Amino acid sequence: MKVFLTGFMGSGKTTIGAQLARKLKTDFIDTDQFIVKKYGKTIVDIFARDGEDAFREMERDALQEIIQLPDAVIATGGGMPCFFDNMAVMNKAGKTVYLKLSPAAIASRLATAREKRPLLSDKSEDEILKYISETLNYREKWYAKANFMVDALNLNAENLLNIILYKP
Repeated sequence: MKVFLTGFMGSGKTTIGAQLARKLKTDFIDTDQFIVKKYGKTIVDIFARDGEDAFREMERDALQEIIQLPDAVIATGGGMPCFFDNMAVMNKAGKTVYLKLSPAAIASRLATAREKRPLLSDKSEDEILKYISETLNYREKWYAKANFMVDALNLNAENLLNIILYKP
């Protein structure tokens, strides 16, 4: 089984994904780290040197490679479901889960990580909240196509495992 975790940056995809993979005794793949390893550049460098469009193409290519691999829990980049036909590809290849959080909760989680997030690095706290609200509103239509939507605020791997395995 492949499980794709989707949601906005800071929603906990990597943290909960690694825990879920341990519980399922399967591999864990973070698509951003997959891209970093494949291209030998950080995400910040890719955005700065190549631009967002090039990064989105790298994400699409990475997804095509990942769906060919054995079963795994996959933490996607926050924008991955929203470009090309990535969400449809993930839904066909496995189970998709949208880790949903409010804009304020996301902003709180990202408050200390601006330097590592190319889309936030040059924004003030107010601008970050505005960016998150607007972007999340735009992306929601893709995130909502996931097989499962879960409140990520107090989520743990055991709860997520039960949702994936037992919820119709």
